[in-house]
Amino acid sequence: MYYTYMVRCSDNSIYTGMTNNLEKRVNEHLSQNGAKYTRSHKVISLETAWRSKSKSLACILEYQIKHLTKEKKEKLVNGEKISTYLSGKVDCRRYKRISI
Repeated sequence: MYYTYMVRCSDNSIYTGMTNNLEKRVNEHLSQNGAKYTRSHKVISLETAWRSKSKSLACILEYQIKHLTKEKKEKLVNGEKISTYLSGKVDCRRYKRISI
C-alpha cells in the first residue's frame, strides 16, 4: 500500500507527500527529519491521506495535488472529494481516503 498525504505546518501551509509507511513518515516530519520543506516549516498535524495500490498512483496524486491552489488544498483537507478538482487528471476511483 502507498499513501499520498497532506500535513499542516505551523505557518498554516500544507505540505503534500507520498510514502509506503504513513506513520513512520509523519513521525519523521514531526521530528524535523522529513523533507527539506518540512525541516524549515514545522509540521503540526497530519490533515488527510489517500491510499493507493501502487507507488506510481501515489506519485501521480501527489503531483496533481501539489499543483492545486491553496484554497483547493484547504477544501480537500476539509473533506472535499478529490474528484471535484482532479477528475480527468487522475482516475479518482483508484484512491481511498483513509480515516485520520
